[in-house]
Amino acid sequence: MAEHPAYPVGLRLSGRRAVVVGGGQVAQRRLPALIAAGADIVLISPEATPSVEAMADAGEIAWVRRGYQDGDLAGAWYALVASSDADANTRASAEAERHRVWCVRSDDADEATAWTPATGHSEGVTVAVLTRNPHDRDPRHVAAVRDAIVAG
Repeated sequence: MAEHPAYPVGLRLSGRRAVVVGGGQVAQRRLPALIAAGADIVLISPEATPSVEAMADAGEIAWVRRGYQDGDLAGAWYALVASSDADANTRASAEAERHRVWCVRSDDADEATAWTPATGHSEGVTVAVLTRNPHDRDPRHVAAVRDAIVAG
């Protein structure tokens, strides 16, 4: 798969189950966009950053306060696997693959079935930029291209 570029797509997650494994900084950065998309979000994590905890307290996400277990992705359309437990990430990614769930994996993009693009907004348009070469992922370059397009 690595020799082929990603196929860009916009996922419509409103009312659809999205599972986030891990409550750290990656979840903290990605959850607001999932909330804005209207996803039905379940966080699987024994602990979370204060910002992520506040999202749970506000009812924006449901929080299952434990580590990942097989079956946690049942009924999911999308998964963000971002825990500090490499074994749990591998198992969650494998479950996503078995159930054909789009899965972003923060610790190993080569094992993911989806990548999160650098996004920006301008005059009602969302710009999403992905790298074409999966072996040359420079997030600064991708962000610079996004910023240049948005600044237009």
